[in-house]
Amino acid sequence: MANSTAKGHLAALVTILIWGTTFISTKVLLVDFQPIEILFFRFLMGLLALMIVYPHRLKGTTIKQESVFVAAGLCGVCLYYLLENIALTYTIASNVGVIISVAPFFTAILSHLFLKQDEKLRANFFIGFIVAMLGIGLISFNGASLQLNPIGDLLALLAAFLWACYSILTRKISSFGYNTILTTRRVFFYGILFMIPALFLFDFELDLSRFANMTYLLNILFLGLGASALCFVTWNFAVKILGAVKTSICIYLVPVITVAASVLIIHEPFTWITGIGTILTLAGLLISEKKHIRKEVESNGFTE
Repeated sequence: MANSTAKGHLAALVTILIWGTTFISTKVLLVDFQPIEILFFRFLMGLLALMIVYPHRLKGTTIKQESVFVAAGLCGVCLYYLLENIALTYTIASNVGVIISVAPFFTAILSHLFLKQDEKLRANFFIGFIVAMLGIGLISFNGASLQLNPIGDLLALLAAFLWACYSILTRKISSFGYNTILTTRRVFFYGILFMIPALFLFDFELDLSRFANMTYLLNILFLGLGASALCFVTWNFAVKILGAVKTSICIYLVPVITVAASVLIIHEPFTWITGIGTILTLAGLLISEKKHIRKEVESNGFTE
């Protein structure tokens, strides 16, 4: 049990480490690619990679199970990323970063409503959430003034809610007992299917000659093979082991990883405000996890 839990935490950490650095690749690609093009290419590549890595079919699913896969593809692959990208065209990136980090709160509420036998809401979670959000706010704004934009901010909030829905659906999918790669691949398939109508609305161009640029090719490979194929499998595995709430709490680390990557890779300044924000975010994560850790220790027969 303890070994399985450790694997779940490791999978979540690997996922967050990669997702926290994807902004660099996305920023590079946005020079010549539309957001919808990046989204489509990365998940199509992710789907193909998972088919090559595990060339087996998912058999024996029921209509009810397929409906869950459909909902997960719509929420976690298609709508989440589309709404996040559209939100960025209406409001500043710092707003989106803070609002998206509300996802663990939505996940906890939905888990309480629909997974009552799985995870319970605890005071430590809400205290940790408040502390982490204060830290994330400092990291994102870094002394700048808050700029509200109703449309963009609401779209970002809806995106956070959709990711919470995806986390709950993933927890449901894990109960089916199928291979994680096969279920992730099925979710990708439906996500891409829902993405196709959006291609005609956002000036999609199938111009593969752009990948002759080695910089573009390497960055789309990172997003497709790393951030999509690998990370969705490891995230779904973590949810399967740890549960939707505990895994979603790791989202608090994304801004911290992003700051570290900014400083180390593109040499952005590290200010004292960012430092305080990082400490608060990590403290919020630890506070949120405290009760879960104690519960796991007690369940294994140990006492303090």
